[in-house]
Amino acid sequence: MSLFNRGGDELPRIKALPKRRARIISVLDVGSEKISCLIARLKPRLASEMLPGRTHTIEVIGVGHQRSHGIKSGVVVDLDAAEQSIRLCVDAAERMAGLTIESLIVSVTAGRLKSHSGSAEIATSGEIDKMDVERVLGMAARVPLDERRVALHSMAYDLALDGEGGLDNPVGMTGSRLGASMHVLSAEETPLRNLEAVVNRAQLMVEAFVATPYASALSTLVEDEAAMGSACIDMGGGATTIAIFQNGRFVYADQVAMGGRHITMDLARGLSIPLADAERLKVMHGCTLTELMQDGETVQVAALGEDGHDAPVTVARSLVARIIRPRVEETLELVRDRLASSGLGHVIGKRIVLTGGASQLAGLGDTARTILQRNVRLGRPMGVSGLNPSSKGPAFATAVGLLIYPQVAHRENVSAPSIATVAFNENTRAGRIGSWLRRSL
Repeated sequence: MSLFNRGGDELPRIKALPKRRARIISVLDVGSEKISCLIARLKPRLASEMLPGRTHTIEVIGVGHQRSHGIKSGVVVDLDAAEQSIRLCVDAAERMAGLTIESLIVSVTAGRLKSHSGSAEIATSGEIDKMDVERVLGMAARVPLDERRVALHSMAYDLALDGEGGLDNPVGMTGSRLGASMHVLSAEETPLRNLEAVVNRAQLMVEAFVATPYASALSTLVEDEAAMGSACIDMGGGATTIAIFQNGRFVYADQVAMGGRHITMDLARGLSIPLADAERLKVMHGCTLTELMQDGETVQVAALGEDGHDAPVTVARSLVARIIRPRVEETLELVRDRLASSGLGHVIGKRIVLTGGASQLAGLGDTARTILQRNVRLGRPMGVSGLNPSSKGPAFATAVGLLIYPQVAHRENVSAPSIATVAFNENTRAGRIGSWLRRSL
């Protein structure tokens, strides 16, 4: 089903995983540098102290990745080129898995992600039931959004009974006022429409959209970090995204329009070399710590020429570091400012998890500690089997997080108001009748 003719809640939403049956899940991580497709078998698992939030084991049975074409900072800029990249990527994963897929969970970086807070409170008549909780959550999720924006995720981060917050499940408790606080993450609608359109052109359907920062955090944060409060920073090719967790809940997201590709462009321009050689130079010899580079160390790179036969250029590694470091510092300073403006600096404390393909740059962890003034660790995807070593690094954090998402999707609350939820406004006569009928069923 296309986004263009879907009624009610405009975005596709994934159904709850079956509790006692295995299911095949396929995901697509659409990045500016690469597109990755993973196909995995999810099997129900027993509760465990290891990754207690997971309800299923994840075994990857198909992997495909392709250089990204027609995508810039997560936005589709060329439908034909993007379609071809997606087809090749999915085809590789299907051949490895030995099956054909029809739908995908797709990552979203585009759309100028923006966090909103919603809250609501309702009067209750004694013992709290499940319908009371659903009603207050539905009301809290109805956050006013700017025109042409849609709610990507809606998740409660606090429930309160008679002013006492921090409740996980108030069902069965007694009180007169039930309140809820909600985090709603919105995105611009047009990039999502175009992203779904290109997936549809590849003869596939979008099963759900998941924000990149949320997916990356799901795969890299350990339980204690999510519970105590942490930030996950995903440094991708075209953008750097931020996700903040508090009390195990996703409470804030933001992004900075800078990533690894900007570092590559700086090297290409500064040294007058082709982009492909600049990328190779960054990966093989790049570093953010100029003090570790000796001026005597040099590397040879191809010069930028029309015929490709120009003599190689000899470049000092210290010069490479001096070109790279300012862009890295600028990116991290913008991240630091976004964390400060979020008003959740006290929630994060000293805990930062750094992930994404660009996070693997040598010395980046030390530079991040200096600029962010927090403890920083490199985050790799956890709790997944079947991946080869080259696919277990930070560059695949988002893709693995998309496989985890179906296990937590039930925590979300659809924000689109319906006739039923509007009727339950107890300030109206119709609402009181609707409430009486609801409790009588």
